[in-house]
Amino acid sequence: MIKNEVEKVYALEWTGDVLKVLDQRVLPETIRYDEYKEAGGVAESIRTMRVRGAPAIGIAAAYGVALSVMQHYSSSSDDWQQKVAEDMQRLADSRPTAVNLFWALQLMQEVLDGNSENLIDKVRQVAEQIHAEDIKANQVMGALGAELLVDAKTVMTHCNAGALATGGYGTALGVIRSAYQRGLDTVYAGETRPWLQGARLTAWELAQDGIPVTLIADSAAAWLMQSGTLDWIIVGADRIAANGDVANKIGTYSLAVLAKQHGVKLMVVAPLSTIDFELTSGAGIILEQRNPNELLAECYSHEDSLVSAWNPVFDVTPASLITAIVTEKGVVMNPADKGLRSLM
Repeated sequence: MIKNEVEKVYALEWTGDVLKVLDQRVLPETIRYDEYKEAGGVAESIRTMRVRGAPAIGIAAAYGVALSVMQHYSSSSDDWQQKVAEDMQRLADSRPTAVNLFWALQLMQEVLDGNSENLIDKVRQVAEQIHAEDIKANQVMGALGAELLVDAKTVMTHCNAGALATGGYGTALGVIRSAYQRGLDTVYAGETRPWLQGARLTAWELAQDGIPVTLIADSAAAWLMQSGTLDWIIVGADRIAANGDVANKIGTYSLAVLAKQHGVKLMVVAPLSTIDFELTSGAGIILEQRNPNELLAECYSHEDSLVSAWNPVFDVTPASLITAIVTEKGVVMNPADKGLRSLM
């Protein structure tokens, strides 16, 4: 489905038996939804980055399980359980770093492990609840983060941690939205190579909300900080360890190092479901490597080429470089001092 007129768009739309996924690879030129009735298609939409952003990936996975149960469930046979388990594994394999994916699958597994009476209704309800609670959490985080920006005039964000990466409001962009209503003056967005989530998605989202944004090349961030005009960098997260180390879009670590050098504060905004309390530090986070051809010119993409590419999707920022981690359950200042166990 192609939508030509400007309207409010969301990463995911659920009809009760179909999951509509906004293809974020073609934004902002085209607003197109792909429709899925099977879990395998949802897993493929996650793998190919039609849907992206840790919270949105988790929500999509929950709906994927619901679709699988709707497709395979039979009260007269146990074969459906194996088929659903296979679909859940496909979903788990789609993106290794976003912990929200595995958190959502665990919640859905708990439903499957319970009483099978009215199972289809139950899995639908839990998936819908995960979606609704993510939006509420985003709004709470927006308000909490904005309180930290009370004296700030200029902020910068990286990648896209807005409505397109979540259930509908945004983590980092949720804070920026709330802060703009309170008087925030200037927002910078890094272009975020190689997929240009900042240039294509964040800039478009903010413009849709009537919030002016200045786009910069990723390599211009250091010089911007040196000017002394930047107060905070605000980012989302794909996985956070118990000690406060944060995995986020590649380039976040370099921004954190630069921010430390220039006295700029760094805020990470993510729901509690993004925190992996089983990981003691970021050293245990699996960082996804994507296809080198996303970086290589076509002439270098053949097997015999002497030109190769290293294409990690994420990096890990140590807690020592982070000023604040904002969740819907509260704010942890200087997480390197005490970790995040207090949020449990």
